[in-house]
Amino acid sequence: MTMPIESAARRNCARPRPVLMIPLRRCGSHALRLRLNFSPRFYSPYPLHIVDFMPLVPLYGDLSDDRAYFRLVVDVVGLQTASMVKWTDVVFDPTEIFNAIKDQPRSVHRIAWELLLRAGERHGADIVMDKSLDNVHHAHELMRLFPDMLFLNVVRDPRAQVASMNRAIIHDFDATLNAMTWVEAHRSACALMERHPDRVLCIRYEDFLANQEETLRSVCAFLGIEFLPRMLDVQGSPEARQISTMSALWASNCFAPIPAHADKFKTQLSLQEIEIIETVAQDYMQMYGYQKMTDARAEISDAMLAAARTRSDTRRRQAWQNLESDNFRDFELRQFRAEYLARLRESLERRGAAVRKEEACAA
Repeated sequence: MTMPIESAARRNCARPRPVLMIPLRRCGSHALRLRLNFSPRFYSPYPLHIVDFMPLVPLYGDLSDDRAYFRLVVDVVGLQTASMVKWTDVVFDPTEIFNAIKDQPRSVHRIAWELLLRAGERHGADIVMDKSLDNVHHAHELMRLFPDMLFLNVVRDPRAQVASMNRAIIHDFDATLNAMTWVEAHRSACALMERHPDRVLCIRYEDFLANQEETLRSVCAFLGIEFLPRMLDVQGSPEARQISTMSALWASNCFAPIPAHADKFKTQLSLQEIEIIETVAQDYMQMYGYQKMTDARAEISDAMLAAARTRSDTRRRQAWQNLESDNFRDFELRQFRAEYLARLRESLERRGAAVRKEEACAA
């Protein structure tokens, strides 16, 4: 039975410390999250990925208006229910959430984190981590909301990560576009590390592949939780087994990582694609210790980028068709969330148009 979440005030104790994993999906983030979740003091559910909601926020209007902010609370709670992977043993009352945070700085991030903090409290956690890595671009706002926030920066070889992104329906279907996305994410991460060096732990996914225990021990020390030997046996995670059957993107998450896969990109990318990635990301590759394979002198023109976007859009449509035929459950769950966001946009735009019409008539 789902039980209501106790508020921090009722429990009369400090809230869990917030942690954000950054900076970009397909970096091995699930592998780390699932292992850390073995700690009873740590809680990190499947993320909301509030970045997909961000384009809708301006449509709510002035958030100092209680009605607009309450509507936003209701819809963010709805986003959690539309998530592919549900949070266990939690239920949220939008009215209770609104009353708890209405007198604090108003933000869609504040709402999303209130849900996560309450879920963490329900599970008795001292540390709560959001794996919405794209929120690296909103890190400074998050620091204003939560001055004690920590950040786990998970770096992966851009060639390997782009090769993975190219096959993921959540990203573009082009190496050039994904390489540029990789650089933008790491630019934000580096700015954060420079500004708050004591709040960010930077680890390389390849180091995790080579030595799981050493990497996990460093992460646990940073978070202030105890390393547990069972973290090394992800097959003991019920969530890992669950999500591995839900999507091809997560199929490997219930198995131990394979170090040899660090170089798998060499068979997945053409030499031209590798040179483009190395050209775009070469400064960060040098900083993180990745060796180049090419001269990294690829020319990238506006015409190339326009063609890449067209090609990516075509491949995206085909990918959705393939997903529908290959894994109907994955397709329907992703489609349900996408349709939820689309319905919200339509409703907000319709409401905004009605308000503007009333104002015009009154004038």
